[in-house]
Amino acid sequence: MADMNGRAVLLTGVGKRYDIVSCFAAHTTVIAADPSPLAPAQYAATHRFAPPRIDDSGYVPALAEVCARYDVGAVIPLTDLDIEVLAQARADGILPAFVPDPEIARATYDKYEAHLLLESHGLPSPPTVLPGEQPESYPVMVKPRQGSGARSIHLAHDAEEAAFFVRYVKEPTMVQRAMDGPEFSIDLLSDLDGRCLNAIPRTMLESRGGESIKGTVIADRELIDLGVNVVETLGVRGPCTVQAFRDREIGLGITDVNTRFGGAFPGPTYATLAAGRTYPELIARMANGERIAPHVGEFDAGRTFTRYYWQLELDAEMQPTGRELVPGGAPPPR
Repeated sequence: MADMNGRAVLLTGVGKRYDIVSCFAAHTTVIAADPSPLAPAQYAATHRFAPPRIDDSGYVPALAEVCARYDVGAVIPLTDLDIEVLAQARADGILPAFVPDPEIARATYDKYEAHLLLESHGLPSPPTVLPGEQPESYPVMVKPRQGSGARSIHLAHDAEEAAFFVRYVKEPTMVQRAMDGPEFSIDLLSDLDGRCLNAIPRTMLESRGGESIKGTVIADRELIDLGVNVVETLGVRGPCTVQAFRDREIGLGITDVNTRFGGAFPGPTYATLAAGRTYPELIARMANGERIAPHVGEFDAGRTFTRYYWQLELDAEMQPTGRELVPGGAPPPR
């Protein structure tokens, strides 16, 4: 049951993340921010509003006004696009954003800078070079330095193929060792002091557009320790998803540090449901000033999650009709 007496949570860039928004709405008052009237996730929130564009000078003031109106205790980004903006607003004392410091937000948004950041702290990252530099070995992955959803990522088996894909991708790229082994994600949550509260690893059984759609929660101590080390070393606040491969030759290598909820939420974090420690619930409690005790490794391993798509119906005024498209199906939106 949502606690409407506590401080609210503002979620930005909600898009189609109906799963995340509805999970938060089960625990507290939720305000969804998205400029598109067709963003379906906003209809799972208690309140919704359309902010200016992220690059508009009025973006942060608009969020601040909403925070004051609804007594918001936590601002949580659901995309990569405004994390650095929110980080600066947090540093300036304007927004109660659960994000890292601006320099960490900036570095983790650029995959090559993230690689250098990880290496500088002794954290495992696959061998990575910029175009024109010689990689240690082939095959390699040619990736955009900024991007998400596995957009424009190409496997190259030799120097000729790598050079072709560097020219083909019309944005700055990097060249990274193609990891030969299974891929994992680690769903993490840290408090505002940068302490890791929990780390939940899962397999990537199947992904689409870089987003996991099938996976199993696993009790892998090496992955748990890696996730904790990453977020506490970098001073991450709030949710974070670390993606890594376990290469047959070089072992673990981190390919992404996303200082936000990952694509497969909420399934894995609901492996803690019996303990009452789902990540939305913990964030709602922290928004009210509660200090949460770390409980790293406390979750139910062995649960498998498989995701699916759904839709909702809007009337001529862009309001949800509440009509179920399948009788007995998902509950109607707010």
